[in-house]
Amino acid sequence: MDKPIFHIPQKQYVGESAVISMRLPKDMLTDIDEAARISGRTRNEVLTMGLEFALQHMVITSISKPEEAGTLRKGG
Repeated sequence: MDKPIFHIPQKQYVGESAVISMRLPKDMLTDIDEAARISGRTRNEVLTMGLEFALQHMVITSISKPEEAGTLRKGG
């Protein structure tokens, strides 16, 4: 199976934005900053594009166990 390719498309979301906070492993942040440096993008742009990619390619499946009803997870 082919590996997914991270394309850098034009911005999909426009308009008002919101500020959020999240925790990332330090080595992941280093990789994000390196991708930003190489691509000439900001950290925010790289993170936003990565999240857009994830949203476009994620699969959410339902859980069959009754005690986990209402919970969703990615993948199969």
